[in-house]
Parts: sequence; structure tokens; C-alpha cells
Amino acid sequence: MAFRIASRRVCASLRLPRVNGVSTRFASSAAAAVQGSSLPQDVKDAIARDATLATPDPAPGSKTAGLVDQQLPYMVPTYVRPPPMFEKGEGCYMWDVENRKYLDFTAGIAVNALGHCDAGVAEVIAQQAKQLMHTSNLYHNPHTGLLSKQLIQLTHATGGFASATKTFICNSGSEANEAAIKFARKTGKSLQPDGSKHEFVSFHNSFHGRTMGSLSATPNPKYQTPFSPMVPGFKYGTYNDIEGINSLVTESTCGVIIEPIQGEGGVNVATPEFLLALRKRCTEVGAVLIHDEIQCGLGRTGTFWAHAMFPKEAHPDIVTTAKALGNGFPIGATIVNDFVCDHIKTGDHGTTFGGNPLGSRVASYILSRLSSPEILDAIPAKEQVFRKHFDALRQQYPEQIKEVRGKGLILGLQLNADPTEIVTAARERGLLIITCGTNTLRFVPPLTITEAEIEEGMQILNQAMKSVWVKGEEVEGTDGQQEMR
Repeated sequence: MAFRIASRRVCASLRLPRVNGVSTRFASSAAAAVQGSSLPQDVKDAIARDATLATPDPAPGSKTAGLVDQQLPYMVPTYVRPPPMFEKGEGCYMWDVENRKYLDFTAGIAVNALGHCDAGVAEVIAQQAKQLMHTSNLYHNPHTGLLSKQLIQLTHATGGFASATKTFICNSGSEANEAAIKFARKTGKSLQPDGSKHEFVSFHNSFHGRTMGSLSATPNPKYQTPFSPMVPGFKYGTYNDIEGINSLVTESTCGVIIEPIQGEGGVNVATPEFLLALRKRCTEVGAVLIHDEIQCGLGRTGTFWAHAMFPKEAHPDIVTTAKALGNGFPIGATIVNDFVCDHIKTGDHGTTFGGNPLGSRVASYILSRLSSPEILDAIPAKEQVFRKHFDALRQQYPEQIKEVRGKGLILGLQLNADPTEIVTAARERGLLIITCGTNTLRFVPPLTITEAEIEEGMQILNQAMKSVWVKGEEVEGTDGQQEMR
């Protein structure tokens, strides 16, 4: 360990100034000088390796490590985070506390659809923060109702479910789904006062949130087991299994929740036939059909709502949204039709912070951008740039890459093994990517990403894959240097 720490420090001293976080070419000559020194070989190898990387993970003795060590003891350990600490963002890039630059293909897990620190969003936040931030829902404010109206009108105008009539504004995706679950349960109880219509259906590989209701709709033992028993009455089906629908959704079913594209579960896309059959069955038994578009909605597929790309006969009774709705500001929404709303009475649900003037005004501005032709019309071409590179990677690594899935800018690259090494190698070359499902790389960049930035990121991904999968060869690093693998 001492040698490892020493190697990091020596390496840091050898690196010459960086431009946008990328080592200058002189680093290779410095590394060569080290190889001729009397340092232990493992230290020499570590120095040579780090000299070729644009953004090697911070060393144990770095400024980043010092800050993390100071803060981590006070944080509940709910996440395992990689070493860098980010403090600045602009567009599709972020910088860590050591001023190293990363291209971000994660968008904060599909949140920053307009990119980091969008100037328009920042201006709206600043203006409203000086005017009025919070009133509670005991009083009216000009922005909550406006946002609610805007969501309904945009849903109609962009080919979303035509029956949408009203909106409930909350603070997050889990809260939006929690509201949808409660609304469906209330509808079932209104239709069958004896309580027999209370069962809820969701699907394997789905993810709907971490609160107890939304968690009960997320059939993943990793998430559920530590907090079992779950809320009673939940049943789970197989995604895209048409034959199983009739036995799954019955007269006892009050609600069905499904993601048109499963994000966390592996970027799995529902078939039109499955959604049509599900809609038909829900109508037959009087169950509320909920589309969870928290990750796949608001322009990510190239249509404003993901369900708009499916036949109108498959459309839902409720749509839930969050993530991109605030571009980083916490806000969510549950959009309902009259079939649902007719059963919801004053006092059935509520929220202290939901619909606050600040969040509502910000979301209203963001919606005006995300629904614009400037954003939506450019998504298909950007998808094709990704797919072009995915196809090339599949030809290059046929044994390692199995499948490409998704639509628009929610895409998945299915690998045949754990992608952790690829994620790390990409990060140390200046590209941020995340995983989902089983051995799947997930690509959910800002919708504002340019085709040139996609090209840049895919070149880095290719280099990362070479560094992991091609052993014993020289491959070109991110700054043109040769690195040995």
C-alpha cells in the first residue's frame, strides 16, 4: 500500500500541466524517465499507466481523498461512489475538485436533459428565489396551476394520452409513483367498497422507487429483502408476456404500473402488442393503467412522452414523471384522467413542498424547452450516431457485446460480463457512463448533446474497451499517447 501511495504521489509530480484535464504529450517522456530510475517496478508501472490517462482516479493522498475522508464518516452509507468529487458542470461536461474535465453520458441518471447549469434554468431559479419560494398548499400561487395546465396541454398537443385532465405536483419520482398507487387503490375501493379490488400489478426488471409503496412495485430482492414485508397486494408479471396478462390482471386488480421502456432494468422496450393487450385487459376489469415515464419521458425517446410512440389504443390512465422535469431541481408530477380523478376527494393525498412556486416555475420553463422542435427533432439523428458506433463496437468485440436496446437517447449496450472495468476505464479517460440491469451499459446523456460530443465519447469508450479486452497490445490513449495493455 505504501508503494501504491508513493507511486500516485510521484506520478502526480511528474504530470505536466493539463489542458481541459488531458495530459500533455510530454507526460510520456516523463514516464520514460521514470522507467529508467531505481524505483520499484510496480511503482514504475503505476506511474507509466497514470501518465497515459486523462483523468486517473484521485490518489489516496489527493485533495479529493482528503475531502472524502473528512465527510464520509457523517454520511449514511447508502451509496458506493467512485473516487472523483465533482464541483462544477456546464452543458455535457463536469469538472472535479482537481479541475479535471469529464464528458457526461449519464446526465445525473437522465435528469439533466438540458445539460448541467443551463443558463436559462439558472436565471429562472435566481429570479423566483428572490420573489417567492414556498407557500405550502394551504394557499394558491401563480405557478402550480400554470404548470399543471401546461402538462395537460402539452400531453394533448404532442400525441400523449388524450384523456389526461388533471395533474398532482410533488417532489420526486418515487412520490409521483406513490401518488399513482394511492390513486389506483382509491379508485378500486370506490368501485368495490368491500375492498376486494385492491391488488396491484407490476413487472419483473422494473424500478419504481424506494418508498414502501413504490418499492413494493419493484420486484428486485436486492431492494425489497432488507425492508420486507412489502405492502400487501402486489403481484408481478413478465414484461412483454402477452399470454400471462389475463391471469395476472383480474377483477381484483385496482392498478397496473409499467415503464414503456425499463430504465434500471436494462433498457428493455415494451412491444406495442403487449401494451395494447395490457390496456385492453385493464379496461375489461376496470383497473387503472399507469405508465411510469420518470426516466423515459419528456423527450428522451424523441417524442415528448414515450407512450406517444405507441398506438393510442394502448395509452394509460395515469402518467408519472420527474427527473428531467426539474433538470436537477427536485420535482415530480402525476398526470391523471377523469376515470381516476372522479374518485379522488379533498384530503385523500397531499404534500408540504410539492408544487412550490420555485419548483413549478422552473419546471414550466423546462417543459417549454423539452417540448420544442429544436430538442425533439434532433433526437433521432443523435440516436443514429450512437447506433453507428455501437454497431462498429459489436463487430470489433463480437464475443463481449451481445445486443443494443432502447430508443432515442435512452440506450443500452448488453455485455456478456460485468461492465465495471469498462466503466472505470472510461472514467479514467474522461467519460462518465453508468450501468443497469444485468451487465448492461446505459447511455442517457443530456438531450442537448451534440453529435460531435457523442463522437468524442464513443472514441473514449472504444479506448476503454480496448484497455480491458485487448491484452498485450499497444492501444492509443485519449491524448494520442501509446499505452500498453
